[in-house]
Amino acid sequence: MKIRSCEFMISAVSRNQYPTNEIPEIALAGRSNVGKSSLINMLLNRKKLARTSSTPGKTQTINFYMINNEFHFVDLPGYGYAKVSKKSKEEWGKIIETYLTTRERLVEVIQLIDIRHKPTVQDVQMYNWIRHFGFKGIVVATKLDKIKRSQRQKQIRLIRKTLEMNKEDILIPVSSINREGKERLWEVIGNTFIQKGYNITIEEAAKI
Repeated sequence: MKIRSCEFMISAVSRNQYPTNEIPEIALAGRSNVGKSSLINMLLNRKKLARTSSTPGKTQTINFYMINNEFHFVDLPGYGYAKVSKKSKEEWGKIIETYLTTRERLVEVIQLIDIRHKPTVQDVQMYNWIRHFGFKGIVVATKLDKIKRSQRQKQIRLIRKTLEMNKEDILIPVSSINREGKERLWEVIGNTFIQKGYNITIEEAAKI
């Protein structure tokens, strides 16, 4: 995917703050500190467009990014951080639910899972939630560079089993450090837009 332009648009906590343009969106969901910001930066060939944080649970808003003036990436609030208050967890849950149930241009939700660990109860709940709302539930297994190559298939099988994924369900291992899996993920994103009838310009980036 050739990235011609990308920019941060707005942080929103309520529906009336969402961008009003009528372009399609891909949302990214995952636990706090799973690497959503790093993944966005890697996909867009930027270092600091999406802000990374060493403090889990810090992202409490829905962040919208405009890509090539054709579609949005939407970074949903991270979930599952133990030190966050119950009230905050409930508020973030409502923010996410409102977005998932009301955003007409939402094409797909990609869930990020740390490949090093078995999916948590919250991960399973989020995956089931995403499927409940009619999305495919594409899973990206992040931090691929953090495990040995010999451990990969074992961890992938563990994620699939825990989430009760079918053989045809998509799971893509990705490293934001060495960019492994990047082309495959862009291929899936591009095909998702096409299948939903959106005329997104799909250009291969020049090989370096």
